[in-house]
Amino acid sequence: MNVDKILVKDVPPAERPRERLLTFGPEPLTNAELLAILLRTGSQGRSALELAQRLLTRFEGLAGLLEADSRELMEESGMGPAKATQILAALELGRRVQRVDRSALAPIHSPKDVAARLMERLQFLQKEHFVVLHLDTKHRVLGEEVVSVGTLNASLVHPREIFRTAVKRSAAAVVCAHNHPSGDPTPSPEDVDVTKRVLEAGRIIGIDLVDHVVIGRGTYVSMRELGLI
Repeated sequence: MNVDKILVKDVPPAERPRERLLTFGPEPLTNAELLAILLRTGSQGRSALELAQRLLTRFEGLAGLLEADSRELMEESGMGPAKATQILAALELGRRVQRVDRSALAPIHSPKDVAARLMERLQFLQKEHFVVLHLDTKHRVLGEEVVSVGTLNASLVHPREIFRTAVKRSAAAVVCAHNHPSGDPTPSPEDVDVTKRVLEAGRIIGIDLVDHVVIGRGTYVSMRELGLI
């Protein structure tokens, strides 16, 4: 076998970039390996990994690659429009991630923080929307999910719906919130019942229920502050 022309099929499966990522995650992979996964295939007897390495060499690393345009990318042998656009799209996503508003990761310290995040969207809705905020160990928001729309009761808002995505996101805790279309945030017996069910389910699976906030019109009520959590 010509060592200068190693194809992906010649590499042991466990050492191929895609398989390594699936097994170990993206962190251990080199820049060339990650780039090869984006390229998917090589050309003219070169593997995707070899093509990726040639690009990194040509542009002197990721910093230079960030400045490249489609014309410059396609000057490299084996780089057609499809591969060039894949690389440019991935690089642009990376730039946009860096511009993400980090205030979205601000920790939830109190029901006031929950209301500040959700009041504007929920207070005037004509149906009850049950929202779950997924939190990390520092109570920063990992994600947000609407788990039900309609009248709040135990059949519509089941703990498994509340915790399914939280588990996928490896959340350490959750905050529940829902609106009262009447504008009065006074908890109903159903609100209290759902809160107790979610609290108990969270204890079983190891995800804390930090609070359940009921949103009214310009006001809110915290189940924690009422002593129900």
